[in-house]
Amino acid sequence: MFYSLQIVALDLGIKMITSFKNRDVVSILDFTREELETLFEYADKFRKVEGKLNLLNGKVVSLAFFEPSTRTRLSFEVAAKRLGADVVSIIGEEASSIAKGENLADTIRMLDAYSNIIILRHRYEGAAKYAAEIAENPVINAGDGIQHHPTQAMIDLYTVKTLFGSIDGLVYVVLGDLRYGRAAMSFIYGLSLYKPKKLYVVAPQLLRIRNEVLQILKERGLPIEEKNDVREIISEADVLYVTRIQRERFPDPMEYEKVRGSYIVTLDLLEKGKSTLKVLHPLPKVDEIDHKVDTSRYAAYYLQARLGVPVRMSLLSLVSGVEI
Repeated sequence: MFYSLQIVALDLGIKMITSFKNRDVVSILDFTREELETLFEYADKFRKVEGKLNLLNGKVVSLAFFEPSTRTRLSFEVAAKRLGADVVSIIGEEASSIAKGENLADTIRMLDAYSNIIILRHRYEGAAKYAAEIAENPVINAGDGIQHHPTQAMIDLYTVKTLFGSIDGLVYVVLGDLRYGRAAMSFIYGLSLYKPKKLYVVAPQLLRIRNEVLQILKERGLPIEEKNDVREIISEADVLYVTRIQRERFPDPMEYEKVRGSYIVTLDLLEKGKSTLKVLHPLPKVDEIDHKVDTSRYAAYYLQARLGVPVRMSLLSLVSGVEI
């Protein structure tokens, strides 16, 4: 009986790995909980490895970033190079023939001809899905529009699991821009694959989560509740996920001025919560977290950023069909 169970477990593991191979990564909702757990197992292994590997030797990874990025772009580049892949980059539209009038479809076709994986960041919603329909090789969404940033959600969930040992059964508070913040939105979508005890969402009125999104989350069984003041529920929280108000997403600058500085996370606020409370932030942060929090026991956002490399190494390996 024990032997047969081992065979079943091995078979399931192979199926999980196979499900990633040559796969486009557009939304966190395209994945199952079991697939994410496979990804996290790979990340655990990569965290123990030092130096450069040759798992993707001979492969070329294209980074096409048409919006500013620090952590996402650099961690993808480090991940690819640590796996032995070569990396080519487009950073900004002005650095590509798009500045000359070339359309995105033709740019994607060229990247598809030159590389084995395309990693795309774009300001327009649906750009990654569009690219995936054109390219023969896998496309990984590094953030498009205002809803999807799947690899950031993978990192966020893995960070929670690293800190608490489980993603289930915790109380989450997501504070900030829930209308335009794709990292926060993807994290919330990701939580719908698990069993959190409770999810509170807190945002200025202009940046509240959209009704159609809220309805989808409730249909998926996520125990979600909107609140107006984070102080009301900070004592319940295990994880406080904070995002900045994203000025670049506002179609009207005057609307941004109405909400800027709407909230700030201070040590005084956090000390009203559990001693085990952890603060996550996808970064960059501006003024929404007091700098005194950075060196406190609550801050987990620098760990979160560091974990971007092993998680993205895992994803690149699995999409390439590499077993470790």
